Amino acid sequence: MIVALTIMVYVLAVILIIAALFAVKQKDLLLAVIGTSAISVVLSIFFYILQAPDVALTEAAIGVALSTIIFVITIKKTERYEE
Repeated sequence: MIVALTIMVYVLAVILIIAALFAVKQKDLLLAVIGTSAISVVLSIFFYILQAPDVALTEAAIGVALSTIIFVITIKKTERYEE
């Protein structure tokens, strides 16, 4: 059980790093927002593994839902591409 949990933590850490690099390297702002929401999903899973379900739910609600909606609305009101 402990070995499976350790492997899961390492896999999630690798996914977190990949998502962070994806969010930073993107030229398209909408894809960068998707990358940051993926980071929030992985962090909420980490918090749940660390036995902090209240923090995990808050991260999922604020980090994934609310922040993503605010960023998408803001991007929609601006121009996405340079001409």
